[in-house]
Amino acid sequence: AVVSTQSGHYGREAEDILNSILPPREWTESGQLWVQQVSSTPATRLDVVNLQEQLDIRLQQRQARETGICPVRRELYSQCFDELIRQVTISCAERGLLLLRVRDEIRMTIAAYQTLYESSVAFGMRKALQAEQGKTDMQRKIEELEEEKKDLERQVNELKSKCDAIEKREAERRVVEEKKHAEEIQFLKRTNQQLKTQLEGIIQPSKK
Repeated sequence: AVVSTQSGHYGREAEDILNSILPPREWTESGQLWVQQVSSTPATRLDVVNLQEQLDIRLQQRQARETGICPVRRELYSQCFDELIRQVTISCAERGLLLLRVRDEIRMTIAAYQTLYESSVAFGMRKALQAEQGKTDMQRKIEELEEEKKDLERQVNELKSKCDAIEKREAERRVVEEKKHAEEIQFLKRTNQQLKTQLEGIIQPSKK
């Protein structure tokens, strides 16, 4: 009788733990409230084999990805792990609680990684948008500089044309002045020669 009492107490404890791990599911149908509690029936080796087969079937049916991030695969494996926790808890409540602790830690770690991943994606998108905006601004700046360059080249060409015209006029002026200067020198030489001749003509008779 003592063994039976302990067994009954352990069974109720296991059921309480199961209900805390996997709370009863409640829904209303045709105005009637239905409550579905997790089974406390121990699992056999055949149940575990069937569980594995059902997992493989569900993975194929829902087209879960074999690698990488896949919410479907994660959901199915999570359900499978909950079932394993249920089976272990029935035979050993402490072991079930430890597995529950491991499950919750894994979920928190995955949630943290998911948050980090989403933050990284958002950060990457912001950087990409900033880079695109910077690219647009840089392109606009390049176009403005190209227009400025064309304007400066046009001014350079105009100034060069003016300089060429000025140099041409200056060269023509120098030619004219040099020609005029040469003519003046020739005129002065002739005048000097005439005066010299006249002077010699005046001086020579006086000597006689």
